[in-house]
Amino acid sequence: MSNDRNFDDLAHRFSDNIYGSPKGQIRLAILKEDLDNFLSCLPENTCLRVLDAGCGLGYMALYLAERGHEVVLCDHSAEMLQRARQVFSEQAPAANASFIESPLQSLPQYVEGKFDLILFHAVLEWVSQPQQVLQQLLTLLQPDGYFSLLFYNRNSLVFRNLLRGNFRKVASDQFGGDPNSLTPTNPLMPEDVYGWLASMGLSVLTRTGVRILYDYLPHDILEQRSLEDILDMERRHCRQPAFINLGRYIHVLSQLQD
Repeated sequence: MSNDRNFDDLAHRFSDNIYGSPKGQIRLAILKEDLDNFLSCLPENTCLRVLDAGCGLGYMALYLAERGHEVVLCDHSAEMLQRARQVFSEQAPAANASFIESPLQSLPQYVEGKFDLILFHAVLEWVSQPQQVLQQLLTLLQPDGYFSLLFYNRNSLVFRNLLRGNFRKVASDQFGGDPNSLTPTNPLMPEDVYGWLASMGLSVLTRTGVRILYDYLPHDILEQRSLEDILDMERRHCRQPAFINLGRYIHVLSQLQD
């Protein structure tokens, strides 16, 4: 049995505070753009077999299913998985999609074959043994398969607290959230994550900072600027090396080297 966070009790808050918020809309927009760029480089009419590990409400899997790809959605939370089923039922009832309720550590027991692309978005920062979970997921990836990882960036928390003058907080070096909150318990250092990926035979293709601007703007600026204007600035700067490490999340697309 996994000791990692199960979000049955927070599913409604994820729906309202994450997916239904400007923060969530920016995150989805940038991720979709990254995946569009990736898909455009594949041969025409390529059909991928995709695993969305820790799928949440399934919006990224839905995005790929609507483009003709086969998707398998997995989540430890029965409540989150039921909401993902409902999303598919309402928006893509004919999609080639299947659903698995399982902790990530047990997932290999429930799937057959391997995947061309694995999505692992905003989950790694919630697990107690991140390297082990990554290694287990990679056993399900095809040779030369692609791995899309979105992780919560500890650097952004440090920088935001520095900007606010919370020097005591920074000096404490304690940035994990309360287990009952929506703030991840284990924010990650990018260099650690990149090192894990390299040690597991993954070659990084692209990096993107997700919300390199929004989370730092004062409330009065957020009220003055439209979401469209902010998103435009996010898009213009989120892949520039100088800004990637400012992202609240970092999206890394990598490929398994045979």
